[in-house]
Amino acid sequence: MPIAQRDSGYHTYADYLGWPEDVRYELVDGVAYLMAPAPTRRHQEVVGEVFRQVSTALLGRRCRAYVAPFDVRLPRGGEDDARVDTVLQPDVAVFCDLAKLDDRGARGAPDWVVEVLSPATAAHDQTVKLRAYERAGVPELWLVHPADHTVAIYRLVDGAYGRPEIRETVGPQYVGAVTDVFVDWALVFTAD
Repeated sequence: MPIAQRDSGYHTYADYLGWPEDVRYELVDGVAYLMAPAPTRRHQEVVGEVFRQVSTALLGRRCRAYVAPFDVRLPRGGEDDARVDTVLQPDVAVFCDLAKLDDRGARGAPDWVVEVLSPATAAHDQTVKLRAYERAGVPELWLVHPADHTVAIYRLVDGAYGRPEIRETVGPQYVGAVTDVFVDWALVFTAD
């Protein structure tokens, strides 16, 4: 089932900032998509553990990890924020260029993004959001499938993702875009 759209209009970050805070949206190419209701407990456990491991690994380093909700504005060029038409809230995002961070979140591509898929959002994440991350130049994107215990790893090569590397969520998985950082899947899926 497709993710519901706010309306059929074209929207920018300026519009987004004026919407009520009790309803969350993501913008992709000017289309406002309604965020799904609160994720499942399992989804939050996976996101929380990945974030915990990554943020701990980054202690004392220049890179920073953020967990949703955290606005990531993805401009097409040098347009001012009011005209940006893509704003996403990745489950986990890592930024090593701290100049991209500001009080509203971040402007520009993260170095690494993790999206934990759920039945309500999987198709959207694997198509619409994947293309937005690719266009923005996110070097590495992980789509974690908790039910299947797999992760699809997309790496940007010559501006495109191509075929993902599909891995089982077993043992440690190193992040290519952020040196000396890995996710230990045994700790993520201990309750399964």
